[in-house]
Amino acid sequence: MILQTTIIVIYTIAIVLIFLYALAQLNLLFNYLSSKKANDDCETFDLSKSEEVPFVTIQLPVYNEMYVMDRLLDNIALIDYPKNKLEIQVLDDSTDETIETTREHVEKIKALGLDIKHITRTDRSGFKAGALKEGLKIAKGEFIAIFDADFLPKPNWLKRTIPYFKDEQIGVVQTRWSHINRNYSLLTKIQAFALDAHFTLEQVGRNSKGHFINFNGTAGIWRKECIIDAGNWEGDTLTEDLDLSYRAQLKNWKFKYLEDVETPAELPVVISAARSQQFRWNKGGAENFRKMLKRVIQSKNISFKTKIHGLLHLLNSTMFLNVFIVAVLSIPMLYIKNEYAHLRFYFYFMSFFVMSTVIFFICYWFMYKQIYGSGFKNFFSYIAMFFTFFSIAMGFSLHNSIAVLEGHVGKRSEFVRTPKFNISTIKDSWKGNKYLRKKLSPHVILEGALMLYFAFGLYSAFVVGDQGGDFGLFPFHLMLFLGFGYVFFKSISSKV
Repeated sequence: MILQTTIIVIYTIAIVLIFLYALAQLNLLFNYLSSKKANDDCETFDLSKSEEVPFVTIQLPVYNEMYVMDRLLDNIALIDYPKNKLEIQVLDDSTDETIETTREHVEKIKALGLDIKHITRTDRSGFKAGALKEGLKIAKGEFIAIFDADFLPKPNWLKRTIPYFKDEQIGVVQTRWSHINRNYSLLTKIQAFALDAHFTLEQVGRNSKGHFINFNGTAGIWRKECIIDAGNWEGDTLTEDLDLSYRAQLKNWKFKYLEDVETPAELPVVISAARSQQFRWNKGGAENFRKMLKRVIQSKNISFKTKIHGLLHLLNSTMFLNVFIVAVLSIPMLYIKNEYAHLRFYFYFMSFFVMSTVIFFICYWFMYKQIYGSGFKNFFSYIAMFFTFFSIAMGFSLHNSIAVLEGHVGKRSEFVRTPKFNISTIKDSWKGNKYLRKKLSPHVILEGALMLYFAFGLYSAFVVGDQGGDFGLFPFHLMLFLGFGYVFFKSISSKV
C-alpha cells in the first residue's frame, strides 16, 4: 500500500497545482475583460513636434539567418521615422557566409541615407544577451527597439509605440505578435493558438492590474536608462528577456503592453525547430524562477497579489511537469481506483478538478473570439482547436518537462537558436534548410513509448474492475495517445 499511497499523494499534489494555475488564469480573464472597459489616459509624445521626437536605436540581433536576412533588412529600411533621429544596429554573430552578404546589404541601405551599422563580434559570449549588451555600449538612442530576424514591423510601428514613453516611469513598451504563416500547417496553428493566449489573456490580464509582465525578446522597445538601471543584459539564463524584465520591474519601472499594435512574425514550420524553441523557453522560465524567487518574495515594493501572479508567471513552464506527472500516474490511478473500494470518496472528490479543463476552455474562448470573432461557426471551430491544442501540448510534455527539470536543478546549456525559413504560404517549402538538426532527438523514442503506454491506458478502460470497465479517464488517455503520437510521428517524418 506504500506504493499506492505515494502515487496518490504525488498525483494529488500535481493536480491541485494545475487547478491553482487554472484559477490564476481565470483571474487574468476577469482582469482582461475589465481592461476593455477602462480608458487609456496615458500621456504621449506629440511626434508632430520635432522637439518631442526622441532618438531611437533599432537593434537586430542575428545569427546565421540566410533565409530571412534580406527580408528583415528591406523591411526595417521602410520604418517611417525621422532619419536624423534613427539608428539601426545589425548585431551579427553569424559564423557562416551570411556575414558577408549581410555586410553588402547593409551598405546598400546605408546608401539610401539611413544610419545603419553592421556590428560583429569574434567572441559570442552571452549569445543574444551578449550581442545586445555590446550594441548598447555605442547605441545613440535614448530608446532601444529590438526585433528578431523573423519579425516584420509595419512602417508606422515606431510612431505607434514611442509616444508612450512620455511617461518617464515607463521602461518598456511591448507589442503583440501576429503570425504571417498561422495557417501553414496544424503545427503552426497550434503554436499561434498558444501564443495568442499569452499575448491577449496573460499580457493584458497582468499589465492592466499592475502585475509583472515580460518583454518578449522582440517587437518591443526599452528605455536605455531602464536597461542600465536594472543591471543590463545578462546571459546566465536562456530567456534573458524574462530575466531583465523582472529585474526592471523590481526596481519600479513600469511596462506598457499594446494589444492593438501587431508585429507580424514567422512561426517555426518544422517540429525540430518548434522543439528547440520550446526547450529554450521552458528551461529559461525555470532558470528565472530559481534566480528571481527570493527577490520577488522579499521585495517590499510590490503587493502580495502581484507576488503571487509573478511566481505563477515564472512557474508557467513548470505546469508541463505537473501535466506530465498527472498523465503518467493516471493509468496506475485507474487501477487503484478499481482495486480499493474504500477510496471511492477520494476519487469522487478528485473528479472536481476536471474544472481545470473547463476553466482553460472558457479562458481561451475569450482569447479566440477576440481574434476570430464569435458565432456558432467560430465556436465549433474553437472546440476542435482547443482539444487539438491540448492534445499536442500534452504530447510535448515530456520534452518540456526535461527542459524544466534542467532549469530547476541549474544544469547549464548552450543557447540554441530557432532556425528561420522565410515561409508564409503553403506553397513555400522548408526542405533543404541548412540550419535544421539532422540527428534524431533521444526524447523522440520515449515519446513513441509513451504513445504505446497511453494506448494501454485506452485498453485498460475496458478491462479494469468488475463492472464492465471504467471510462472516466478514456477521453484524457485518448488525447494523450493522439498527442504523443502526433509528436512522435511528426518528429520521425521530419527527421528531427
